[in-house]
Order: sequence, then C-alpha cells, then structure tokens
Amino acid sequence: MTEAAHSTRPTSRGLDPQSREPLHAQLARYLRDQIRDRDLLPGEVLPTEAHLQEKYGVSRSVARQAMATLVTEGLVVRGRGRGSVVAPERQRHRIVNDSSGLYAQMREAGSELRTDILSMSTEVAPRPIPELGGQLAVRLERLRSLDGTPTAFIRTWLPTALAGELTADDLRDASLHAVLSDRFGLRIAGGRRTVRAVAADLTLAGLLGVHTGAPLLLLEGVTESEDGRFIEHFATWHRGDLIAFDLDARRGMSSDGASDARLAEARALIQRAAEVLDDRV
Repeated sequence: MTEAAHSTRPTSRGLDPQSREPLHAQLARYLRDQIRDRDLLPGEVLPTEAHLQEKYGVSRSVARQAMATLVTEGLVVRGRGRGSVVAPERQRHRIVNDSSGLYAQMREAGSELRTDILSMSTEVAPRPIPELGGQLAVRLERLRSLDGTPTAFIRTWLPTALAGELTADDLRDASLHAVLSDRFGLRIAGGRRTVRAVAADLTLAGLLGVHTGAPLLLLEGVTESEDGRFIEHFATWHRGDLIAFDLDARRGMSSDGASDARLAEARALIQRAAEVLDDRV
C-alpha cells in the first residue's frame, strides 16, 4: 500500500495527511522529539514497523522510511534479534561555570582526545578584546576531537609575555591551561563566560564536519589567574549535537545572594541557547 493511499485517512498523534511535509518525515519528527525529550531513553526498544503502521494509520513503507531516517541521523540503531533501539547518548557534558577547560573535563570523563594546532601566530589583537585590543598578541587556533570526531574549534588570544615562546608542539594534544601552569606556575581561577547559540558558517562547517547552518554552542570569555593576571581571551564553537552545557549550582555560592543571581542568569542563558538550538535543528 502506498503513502498516497493513506492520504485521506485520519492519523493520530498529530500526523497530518494534508500537510506538505511527507508522512514519513512527520513520523520521524514525532519519534525524534520523543527521543530528545527522553520519553524514549537510550537502549530502549522502539515499536516495530508493523506497530507504527497500525498505530499511526500509515503504510509499512512510511514506517520503514521514518525509521531509516532516524538510523541515518544516529538516533536509532538496529540490533540483531532486538529490533531497533534508541542509540546510546552521544553528547558529552561540559560544566560551563567550571574554570577547567574542555580538555580537562573530557579527559576526566574518559573520552579519547586529540588537539590539532591549525595556526599559531603573533599579530595585532582586535580592538573588541579590551585586555589586548590594538596590542601584539598570540593568536592560537585549535581543533579538538573527541573519540575521533571533530567536536570543537577554539580561537584563543594570549599575551606575548605568556605565549610568545610557546610552540605548536607544546600544545598539540595538550591542555593549554596545564601547559601555562607548568611553564609559569600559574593557578587558574576562571573568569566571565558568555554562551550563545549560533549557526555554522562555511568555514566552521568544514572544520567540524557539519552542514552550513548547523546549530553550534559558542562559549566566549576570559581566563585569569588567582592573583588577577589576565591569561587568555577565548571563543570555542562546540557542535550542538555532541556537547551539552551543564551548570553546577554548587560552585561559587555565597551568602550575599550575588552568586545565586549569577547562577540564575546563567541558567536562563543556557535555556535560551537550548531553545534556539531546538528551533534550528
């Protein structure tokens, strides 16, 4: 039976046979939403094609095409003897209000890391960077991969007094913070952070292996040492399908309520970013 043969039958769960969106795409979207909303958990067995056909009043080919779409997207895996199951969670979680960088957090989580140095040069820093604008500084661009998959592109500006003698070999497959701490005895304290949801341009899409316009999470900020010394200005573009941002409410708490307000603001910012990402997926 063809999809067209079912076009006049009412369907359940919001499938609209009159929509320009094909029924298989509607069904895939509905199942995708269940997975992303965690109504269907990783490892959970999905309904069979026959069950989907009966439940949604669609043809077997529509159900098969919807499931094939989810398999292609990596949300569903086909298991021999088990049918189709929700794929293991791919996202890694980064605590954005932790002063440790992506490298340290992912290594602690057991991920296999690789850091490629794309460029490292001394040039005049852009004026929008107040700590370095108009001065000679070291511009560092790195591509960080987790378990063999490009995951984050990092652009960092550093004072020449700190990074002027560093080489690409010093930083390949290494934590920048760890290298600076070992070399100069610095104790990293953190600094302000800004989170934004952005779309991948042509360059970022090529580096991260996604399509142009794919949703990315951009984390920008500065890092200072415990004695207030400026260390870096950074911008890190993360693949939105591979990295999730978490906020640890136990960190930086104080009795005067100021930290509570900052935490509430950060939560709201991350929630807005997540909503934008959902709209762009």
